[in-house]
Amino acid sequence: MIDVQNQIDTRGIKIQQTGVTNVYLPFSIWIGEEIQQVLARLRFTVSLNKNIRGTHMSRLMEILTDFSATPLKISDIEKIVKDATEKLETDFSAIKMAFKFFLKCTAPVSEKVSLLDIDCEISADSNKNFSLKLAVPFTSLCPCSKEISDFGAHNQRSICRVKIDFTDVENLDIAEIVKLIENQGSSKIYPILKREDEKFVTETAYQNPKFVEDILRDVVLAIRQIENISAFEVECENFESIHNHNAFAAQSETL
Repeated sequence: MIDVQNQIDTRGIKIQQTGVTNVYLPFSIWIGEEIQQVLARLRFTVSLNKNIRGTHMSRLMEILTDFSATPLKISDIEKIVKDATEKLETDFSAIKMAFKFFLKCTAPVSEKVSLLDIDCEISADSNKNFSLKLAVPFTSLCPCSKEISDFGAHNQRSICRVKIDFTDVENLDIAEIVKLIENQGSSKIYPILKREDEKFVTETAYQNPKFVEDILRDVVLAIRQIENISAFEVECENFESIHNHNAFAAQSETL
């Protein structure tokens, strides 16, 4: 059969990235000490020599399908891009894997166990670049509202979005990073709370008021303590309960 994809191209343009996107596959991933089944949305690309008309899309799908068959450590993501570089005979490959994973939460008083869903995206390429994106929710309580009110203070659900670039991911524990970030809010969020838990969480937030700027600074200090990182970006957003706008703060650093 004629191999049209492998025909010679004469336009002289090396394509930096070509491949497949919006691929959905089930993966088993180690999160902490547990294996979780996740549904991953993937983008998988390689560079293409200027003399070749098209890449082998089916080979990329074959690689993803093979790796989805066995549980992966985070560090195994680098093996996927290495496999693509070798099998497609290219000098660059990259992958993005987005999924929800579930963090086990134990209510502070009743000790009811529930699962908190966390948005996660992992990116890696054959140049040894690796980044982790997370969106971590928690509660914030306004220090100003507490200070000026005779009783009570307004609070809201908040979210912290981080992107962390790593130099080494061999011992990367996503669950521990999530816990580190959520500890910087006024209080943690729990999917299941009984009355005694709700009292505890409300009072905890009241005793730990933070502006969005306070949370941002505390997250920055916490991330700086993570090993093997080269850069990070942080965005904190409070979904205000007494305004029709949100409060926002952001910071990025290269270490």
